[in-house]
Amino acid sequence: MPRRRRTSTGGYVYHVLNRAVGRERIFETAGDFGAFERILDEVRQRIDARLLAYTIMPNHWHLLLWPSADGDLSEYMRLVTVTHTQRWHAAHGTSGTGPLYQGRFKSFPVQEDDHFYAVCRYVERNPLRANLVEAAESWRWGSLWAWRNRGQGATLAKWPVLRPRGWCEYVNGIETEAELAAVRETVKRGAPYGESAWQSATAKRLSLESTLRSRGRPRSRITRNRQKDSRPLFAPE
Repeated sequence: MPRRRRTSTGGYVYHVLNRAVGRERIFETAGDFGAFERILDEVRQRIDARLLAYTIMPNHWHLLLWPSADGDLSEYMRLVTVTHTQRWHAAHGTSGTGPLYQGRFKSFPVQEDDHFYAVCRYVERNPLRANLVEAAESWRWGSLWAWRNRGQGATLAKWPVLRPRGWCEYVNGIETEAELAAVRETVKRGAPYGESAWQSATAKRLSLESTLRSRGRPRSRITRNRQKDSRPLFAPE
């Protein structure tokens, strides 16, 4: 199966994530988490990809990035993952034992409107959803904590839209299954996340049309007729 194309066009906001091989824990101690935050800052000084939100979980992480130029996203992520892998193995005495991550990062573009807020909330709510904390802002290794404690954590850039009042309350508020499923589906497909017209236009511009197509082979007319004919003659209404 061919690899899915990784879009790296500048000017878009992207939700980016990756997970450890075998879903193993790669962040155990404060030193593990802090080292990754420092790498995010180091790479930011080399590549103009603004960090808008993030959460580092025990075996994976989520970033919301806003790269300026074409290619910045791919180079930023290459430096982050290569640097982190090398330093993690060196710190844990496991150099030469294989990859740290299960594969290349996943990413999808996000529209800068209410969909942006939904993805930020999804990212920052992860520790609360996993029952690691009682309030999302209590998770030390994420952007909500860093935003509340200015100057600590990884350096955050100004959002492309205004942050609403009561942001913490919104992140901690009720999250419906439909909201959660919508974001998870775009993660699964790598599809643009936004309103329909923007989604279609963005997919076309970034050559991501395949991410919007229905999955699975369409049923043949013979199959549909067989299924229709197999129904009970006097099925209840």
